[in-house]
Amino acid sequence: MLTNNVFAGAAQLLPGGFLKIFLLVMVLAVIVGTLFDIVHKGSARYFFENMRRAKARRDARQLDSGEVASIAMKTAMVDVLASGEFCNPRRRLAHLLTMYGFILYLVTTVIMVFCEPRTVAGQVPALWWLGGAMVLLGGYWFWFFIRVDVAAEGNSALRIVYADLFVLSLLASVTLGLLWAWTGGGIGWLFWLYLIATAVLFLGVPWSKFAHMFFKPAAAFDKRISRANGTAENLPLQSRDDPEQQKRHSMELLQNAPMDMGLGIKREAPRHY
Repeated sequence: MLTNNVFAGAAQLLPGGFLKIFLLVMVLAVIVGTLFDIVHKGSARYFFENMRRAKARRDARQLDSGEVASIAMKTAMVDVLASGEFCNPRRRLAHLLTMYGFILYLVTTVIMVFCEPRTVAGQVPALWWLGGAMVLLGGYWFWFFIRVDVAAEGNSALRIVYADLFVLSLLASVTLGLLWAWTGGGIGWLFWLYLIATAVLFLGVPWSKFAHMFFKPAAAFDKRISRANGTAENLPLQSRDDPEQQKRHSMELLQNAPMDMGLGIKREAPRHY
């Protein structure tokens, strides 16, 4: 079962090219939805305006091509591949499991649908199962033990907002897909529920956090560039013990406050995100 291409069996019972057309429509939906999200929220305009203001500043340091390449490499290795923006190790691990599992699951799905059935039996279906299991492990861990933290946030465990559309539709799609494959494949009711959940996942890009995976690396790269050239998105770079930084505080108490003031919050490990 773990080495069988379940999509090949379903394709024989469907009109010719149905699954291939379905995947192509989903890819088109992601492209259109991401572009709509960027235009609607003004993300691209914000980044271009931010770069224009940074270049216009007289105190901005010009970066050579080597520095830019080094920053791009750090962004890819730390912020993208290792999810370095997450300080909570549990949240980072859950995110990495879900991210790499989704990539593996998605790539193997495309291979099993578009390639000849006899060429993808064995390892590819096994990797499809592995990717799906990683998504479920990371996704359900996030949903039940990290995101839904009633004790810390006081919210109901059943509270759902638009931001949850991506993770819920992803979990629904992968869960139904694995259940469909586990029960033998075919084109029964589990198969059609699987397609519906998958359509919601990809067609819901404009209303979910799906598009974030594309422009978050750009945001991380822009942040590193702004720190390197000294503009720092118009935020102060000095630490609180710097005399010039202390003068910025309007409260006299904060001007001479010790560096460890207010760190009592770290006595208890945060349970929320």
